[in-house]
Amino acid sequence: MSRFHVSLLAALAIVAPAAELKSGPALPHHLVKDWAKLPDGWNFGECSGVSVDKNDNVWVFNRGNHPVIELDKEGRFLQAWNDVVIKSSHGIKVDPDGNVWGVDVKGHVVIKYTPKGKVLMVLGNRQGTPGKNDSKDAFNEPTGIDFAPGGDFFVSDGYVNSRVIKFNREGDYLTHWGKKGAGDGEFNLSHDVALDSKGRVYVADRSNSRVQIFDGNGTFLGKWSDVGQPWGLAYSKKEDALYMADGLNNRVVKLNLDGQILGVLGSYGKAPGKFDFAHHIAVDSTGAIYVAEIKNWRVQKFAR
Repeated sequence: MSRFHVSLLAALAIVAPAAELKSGPALPHHLVKDWAKLPDGWNFGECSGVSVDKNDNVWVFNRGNHPVIELDKEGRFLQAWNDVVIKSSHGIKVDPDGNVWGVDVKGHVVIKYTPKGKVLMVLGNRQGTPGKNDSKDAFNEPTGIDFAPGGDFFVSDGYVNSRVIKFNREGDYLTHWGKKGAGDGEFNLSHDVALDSKGRVYVADRSNSRVQIFDGNGTFLGKWSDVGQPWGLAYSKKEDALYMADGLNNRVVKLNLDGQILGVLGSYGKAPGKFDFAHHIAVDSTGAIYVAEIKNWRVQKFAR
């Protein structure tokens, strides 16, 4: 091939349009303005995680002076914990028993708390060398967590180890799967994890811009590679649907469990109703959506 043709092909590769981002109809949600009502003089820091409990109270994990804050569904302040020893917040999730789990991404630990902030369990190794991909009891920049009905739970471990680890309810290691890569069952960055009512495990493979699906033992079932870049995932049992925080495209995407887009919400911006680094997501019993943002230092609520 001549040097001219090589140059021409290179130029065409540069200007060739990327695959069109898949979209869908607008979600029937509206912004609840000024939802979060913090005490005077308080602010969120970078909001990395949000979760709802069985009473539809909202838990915010953030990188400000008050890392764990609980609000009711109207945004009224309920509590903040005084003694939260973490290096950098990431995911948060309330388990079926009401306990609160926080993922400390830079501390390499996952911590289980009572609803009043008492530490019940610490998984990982904060003081020593972060765990490697084959470690059973140590993480390397973990990101998210979710729970199976029987009490087993799954941790996305995360920026470096690029895997998912399964534990039983006592915190005993059961299995893990995944490694750095772009093949089926591999992750570039396993950024969050969610389970549906049948126990299938959905993993936000962030840097590969896809959601991968597995059974509860790590057997690969499928992938969605055309729905955006998943940063946060939340399963709605009532709707049997998955909500995704598409952080790259600053939007929320609602998907059925075949990977079809049912609706979208949002776009980039600083004003209320817009997103800048939509990082994590939660959905309450009414279908209201809560979105935690890194760069806008807030959690926004969108109600039906």
